[in-house]
Amino acid sequence: MSPGPTNTVHEHITDAIKQPDLVRLTDNVVLARFETMKVYAALGAVRTLLDRGVVRPGQTLVDSSSGIYALALAMACHRYGLKCHIVASTTVDAGMRAQLELLGATVDQMPPSQSLRLDQERRVHRVSQLLAQRPDVHWMRQYHDSVHYEGYKHFAELITSALGDGPLTVVGAVGTGASTGGVVEPLRRADPSVRLLGLQPFGSVTFGSEGFTDPEAIIAGIGSSIWFDNVRHHLYDGLHWVDFRHAMAGTIGLMREHAVFAGLSTGAAYLVAGWEAARNPDRTHVVIGADTGHRYVDRVFARHEEAPDMDSLSPLEITSLEDLAMPWSTMEWHRRAWPAVRQEEQAS
Repeated sequence: MSPGPTNTVHEHITDAIKQPDLVRLTDNVVLARFETMKVYAALGAVRTLLDRGVVRPGQTLVDSSSGIYALALAMACHRYGLKCHIVASTTVDAGMRAQLELLGATVDQMPPSQSLRLDQERRVHRVSQLLAQRPDVHWMRQYHDSVHYEGYKHFAELITSALGDGPLTVVGAVGTGASTGGVVEPLRRADPSVRLLGLQPFGSVTFGSEGFTDPEAIIAGIGSSIWFDNVRHHLYDGLHWVDFRHAMAGTIGLMREHAVFAGLSTGAAYLVAGWEAARNPDRTHVVIGADTGHRYVDRVFARHEEAPDMDSLSPLEITSLEDLAMPWSTMEWHRRAWPAVRQEEQAS
């Protein structure tokens, strides 16, 4: 008789939730569905900092977050015997805050704001105040410290093991850069042809859309009003900029078509992957699903009847940032560094 399935008894909850479930959505689209993706980043970063002696057990780690990194960092601190202080975005809801406090984290939450730019600027200012008042704390700098790339090597190993050696495209929100960059770098060491497509909201400085305003934008964490050193622009083959309503269409479509309850960045990536997969049927497209949809119940899922039909949507294909336009644009990036793009466009 063949042996039955084996199950692992985990030593800590972070081991149980860090690994995503891989779900085939179509012949050439696979979703990597995380409960909270940034557990990989937080665990890898904290372990590395402890091993290097940069931080010590019992020390306080502090950072700014719009949600899922805050929970991941609090969990990593809980696991490794560290204290945690979060400067939280106004988008962090009561449920998330309760989890953080139960994990032992202290929380500074920004006041309500209609501007994600103002919210982010307030958080950065508050972190600066804390560092001046408490020189013993360690600022994790999820936006700038490349130590956050470390944990995603395990995600790359999972993809390779599950999907083999066929042509591969990774589709995900750019955010801090660590999740998409952290998985594609090890994948490309084995296969340089692996493509990376990044998603941006309009209004983000990261890939040049800061001149736009999306009045409904609540896609926290996938773009930024400040510069992120962790974004390695040269890793991206292509970019898609999407507004709130297009991300909403993908999020609702993913639930209706595949029963997957996920956040806005996942929905946006699903929309993009569907368009890309139809044009590149020979490539497997891995959609990074960063978190579940709980943060978006009221402002997205409760409004599902307003969501546009995904099949009616298509992007404007552009060749220059000068042609960028709402509500959805796409551009081949060609793995160029950021200054090089601006220099090329100014010279042309």
